Amino acid sequence: MIDQFKAAFKWPITIYYEDTDAGGVVYHSNYLKFFERARTELLRSLGISQYLLLDQEIGFVVRHMDIDYIHGATLDQQLEVLTSIITLKKASMIFCQELVNLDGKVLCKANVKVACVNIKQMKPQAIPSLIMSEFTRVS
Repeated sequence: MIDQFKAAFKWPITIYYEDTDAGGVVYHSNYLKFFERARTELLRSLGISQYLLLDQEIGFVVRHMDIDYIHGATLDQQLEVLTSIITLKKASMIFCQELVNLDGKVLCKANVKVACVNIKQMKPQAIPSLIMSEFTRVS
């Protein structure tokens, strides 16, 4: 098990009208979308193709999430999702993700446990060694 990865991957987010409720505040479920996209872009930045993983019947699924809505994001804000791996195990990992404004103020924070699974059997499997080595390289 590897703990406390410090390198944060940054992904920019702009808040569009479609992301907000009638009051111009981001609707709660959209934070999950922002975090999902940032995790996907982290994989892409490491050269990991989800299409190739699917061809090998490998998938990553959210197993558990703790989320704290600290301060509402609003229409037209320019934000970043900061994504760090805080725990890496044989078949799972925990990401810490924060949505921050340009001043570094945290608007929303989540710890997301993701499991590696065989998508045909929907059973846990070891994270492929290539992916494991990429994750340990960015620490």
